[in-house]
Amino acid sequence: PAMAGRDLLGTAQTGTGKTGAFALPILHRLSLDPQPRQPRVKRGDRAFRGRSPRALVLCPTRELATQIHQSFMDYGSALKLYHTVIYGGVNQFHQVKSLQQGVDVLVATPGRLKDLHEQGFVDLSRIQSLVLDEADRMLDMGFINDIRWITKQLPGRRQTLLFSATISDSIRELAHDQLRDPVVVETAPESTTVETVNQRVFIVDQPRKPALLINLLQREEIDRTLIFARTKHKADRIVHWLRHADIHSEAIHSNKTQNSRNNSMRKFRLGYVKVLVATDIASRGIDVEDITHVINFDMPIDPETYVHRIGRTARAGASG
Repeated sequence: PAMAGRDLLGTAQTGTGKTGAFALPILHRLSLDPQPRQPRVKRGDRAFRGRSPRALVLCPTRELATQIHQSFMDYGSALKLYHTVIYGGVNQFHQVKSLQQGVDVLVATPGRLKDLHEQGFVDLSRIQSLVLDEADRMLDMGFINDIRWITKQLPGRRQTLLFSATISDSIRELAHDQLRDPVVVETAPESTTVETVNQRVFIVDQPRKPALLINLLQREEIDRTLIFARTKHKADRIVHWLRHADIHSEAIHSNKTQNSRNNSMRKFRLGYVKVLVATDIASRGIDVEDITHVINFDMPIDPETYVHRIGRTARAGASG
C-alpha cells in the first residue's frame, strides 16, 4: 500500500522493521521522479539554493530522528537523493546550511521544524509523503499542536503514513484528521512482547538492588546491556555504583547535552562501553545491534513502556 501511494495506519511490535516499511517505499517513489537542482529562489527574505524536501518524517526524539536519518542514508546510498535531519538542543547553523543546499527527505522533531519554518528556513510546499512515526509517543510528549500546525503547512494532496505502538482514542482522532481512506496494518496485538525475549524477575529489597545488579553484570554472559532507571538522578547514581565496581558505563538522559548523549550512544554502539544506563528517553526507537540484556532497575509505570524497554533486545529475529 505504501508503494502504491495509499495512506497507512500501522501498528507493529518494536524491532520488526517499521523504519524500512516507510523508508524503502519513499526512496523508491522519489527515485522514480528525480528532481533537478532548482534555481536559487526566494522564500520571504530567505534564499533556497537547492531543492525543497519532498518527504517529511516527524518523530518524537533526537535519538530516533538521528537513527531514521541514518536508515535513509543506508537504504538510499546508491540513489542520487539528499537527506538531512533537524532537531532541537543543538545550534541550528549546520541544519540550516544543509536545508539551504537542498534535500529530498527531511527527518525532524516537531519543535525544531516549526521553529525553522517560522524563521523562513524550511519550505514545506512540495511535500509528497508525510510520516508520523511513534505518533503515540509524540502525543504523550505534548507535540499535538505542533503536529497540527505543521500539517497545515503541507499540500493537501499528499501521502500520509502514521505509525503507533498503540491505537488509543487520541491516535484514532489524529488518524481521522490526517489520513484519507487509510489501509490499516496491524502486525501484532498491542503491548505484546516478542517470543525470543527470555524474561526473568528478581524479588529484592531496594537497598540490595545495587549489589544484585553488580553481581549480575559480573557473572552473566553479558556483552551489551541497557539498564533503565526511572529518574535522571537514579541513572547517574547507577553509573557511579558501577564505576566503583570497575564496570565501565555511561548514562543518557535529558539533563545531558546532545553532544554528550551522541558520544555515549556512539561508544555503546561501537562496543567501547558495554553498559548504558538510560531513562525512558531511550526506551523507544534506539536500535543498537546485539544488545544481549535489558535490565529494568526500576519498573516502568505502564505495560506499554515495559514492552518498549525490553524490545531493545531480541531485535530482527535475534534472542535476548
